[in-house]
Amino acid sequence: MTTLAAPRGRRFRPARALLYLVMLFVCAVSLFPFFWMVVTSLKPDADIFTRTPRFLPVEPIVSRYTALFDGSVPRQFLNSLIVAGATTVITGVIALLAGYALARFHIPLRRHLLIVILSIQMLPQTVLVIPLFVALRTTGLLGTYQGLVLSHLALTVGLATYMLRSFYLDIPEELEEAAMVDGASRFTAARLVVFPLVWPGLAASSIYGFITSWNELMFSATYMQQSERETLPVALQQYFSSYYSDWGGVMAASVIFTVPVVIFFLLVQKRLMRGMVAGAVKG
Repeated sequence: MTTLAAPRGRRFRPARALLYLVMLFVCAVSLFPFFWMVVTSLKPDADIFTRTPRFLPVEPIVSRYTALFDGSVPRQFLNSLIVAGATTVITGVIALLAGYALARFHIPLRRHLLIVILSIQMLPQTVLVIPLFVALRTTGLLGTYQGLVLSHLALTVGLATYMLRSFYLDIPEELEEAAMVDGASRFTAARLVVFPLVWPGLAASSIYGFITSWNELMFSATYMQQSERETLPVALQQYFSSYYSDWGGVMAASVIFTVPVVIFFLLVQKRLMRGMVAGAVKG
């Protein structure tokens, strides 16, 4: 009597099952803080500090969210969106052009220039606060959107440029040379041939610039002295005082604070994943 073997695609594979379990565990660990943040924002204060935590609130408190939209949070949300959006666009443009120049042109002391660019990223943020404060005050940009965007560029442009340079190094120069042989200028060849191939790197640097600017607190708290222009990270400090901390309000505001980052990541996730893997090949 012969037995039929199970179809090849339906065989039970312990290694694959273990891989799925590990992936499920990693996803659960990664998403649990966001889940707990949402749940805590809906709990009464008594349930937040109880010794026997409840995963789901019995009577959700939605008034915290309505209070946010009735206050100054919409304006602060718009401020953060303006600053983070402008920082992301300018970072992408500068990194796109500077990365191309560092990858294609024979610039004197190019290696040393790359070291300087990366060394700026290694500086503690506190070291940059006073020099940037003096520069912004001298130029009259203190307390303006433009001044805050310029200060955020000091945190994003260096690493974004280095990331995009790595992508340019992965693209053969023969593609540009073939276009220039057909009569295209270098800029036209770069615009039509090279730039479309570097979109994954641009997506990776864009999400980095957006998250860095969106979460930045120190520069925003120091330079945005006008309350109508303060950003959301600065606004979150109003929930803390010397004697009391409104953790429910903090969690509700943090949920609103996290939504744009999640949406932006979902929009560029495919290009971002491809970009992060491909960009790590060459340095």
